[in-house]
Amino acid sequence: MRNIQFIIFFSIVIAVFTLLNLYIYSKGILAFPQGTAARLWFRWIFIFLAASYPLARILEKVWLSPVSDIFTWIGSFWLAAFFYFFLISLTIDFVRLVNLPFHFLPDFTRTMHFKHTFFWSACGIVSVVIIAGFINSLIPRIKELDLTIDKKAGDYKEIRIAFASDIHLGTVIGPRLANGFVNRLNQLNADIILLGGDVVDEDLAPVIRNNLGDSLKKLSAPLGIYAITGNHEYIGGAEPACRYLSEHGIHVIRDSSVLIDNSFYLTGREDRDMPRFTGKQRKPINGLMDGIDKALPLIMLDHQPFELDQKEALGIDLTLSGHTHHGQMWPLNYLTRAIYEVSWGYKKKGNTHVYVSSGYGGWGPPVRIGNRPEIVLIRMHFAQ
Repeated sequence: MRNIQFIIFFSIVIAVFTLLNLYIYSKGILAFPQGTAARLWFRWIFIFLAASYPLARILEKVWLSPVSDIFTWIGSFWLAAFFYFFLISLTIDFVRLVNLPFHFLPDFTRTMHFKHTFFWSACGIVSVVIIAGFINSLIPRIKELDLTIDKKAGDYKEIRIAFASDIHLGTVIGPRLANGFVNRLNQLNADIILLGGDVVDEDLAPVIRNNLGDSLKKLSAPLGIYAITGNHEYIGGAEPACRYLSEHGIHVIRDSSVLIDNSFYLTGREDRDMPRFTGKQRKPINGLMDGIDKALPLIMLDHQPFELDQKEALGIDLTLSGHTHHGQMWPLNYLTRAIYEVSWGYKKKGNTHVYVSSGYGGWGPPVRIGNRPEIVLIRMHFAQ
């Protein structure tokens, strides 16, 4: 039954992606006269670009190689271009629709010269945006927070927490970027390192081929390195992903809690999409609190930032999430703001501190517009 659901789901995704590409194609082809070589070149280049990402996903399953890497990179950048060309196409049709009753567009906008000029101008603008977004994705920031919890934590006056989410290790986030990520985390000299899910980007094969686990093994923190599952671990197979992370020095907490140095609790939730991929239910939040001494500080890792009211009611002192990417590419941030109470950043609900990270890596395009990739350093102060 679940296999049938997967087939139906991905068939719908491919169908929608194909239709939207055809919509963009129908606008772009108008810039080239009938019967010209330029029109023919446009058609085949467009087909190649539109097919690159789906083809890359197939190749990674059957023939993981430099060829699949090339298609992955081309397809990933096309996803970003596709998105902005789609917005431009929508804008064109909206203006044309408004023009029907008012006739404000001058006659020259219907000439082939104008269409040709507009096409190349749009290509130039989208290219500049994507290049800027790619450069931005390579320059993560260190976000620092000072938080106070009115509880004692053994002999600790404070702990330094390094938190990162949505690394998406794989083909795009390969050895060089993985090593940069590890070095940045280690330079923070944190007491504990927490990874908020989507550590790997769906398929584990590129992670294994690029030996990215060797980079993860270099992470160092005296109180340990802990992670939870995200939806992408489940897309690619949570069991092998968690096993791989565990084999490379990362403790994966799955619907359970760990008492750290007899001083504070760390609770890790399974991802919210677990039922969709396994048919099993994750534990409810209140079930995770059984047997926990609430006099000690409580930290929860939950990949998707939902159920904040319940976390506040249960006395969770700090909840850390990711998943949203804050939309990753403007203006999708407006969509994530509408879906999540916190799309990116810090909020305090009662005595509960909430932080949602924009993530370190990215899904699909290695492009960020309107937000920065980040690692979060939290200095958590305790009552004396």
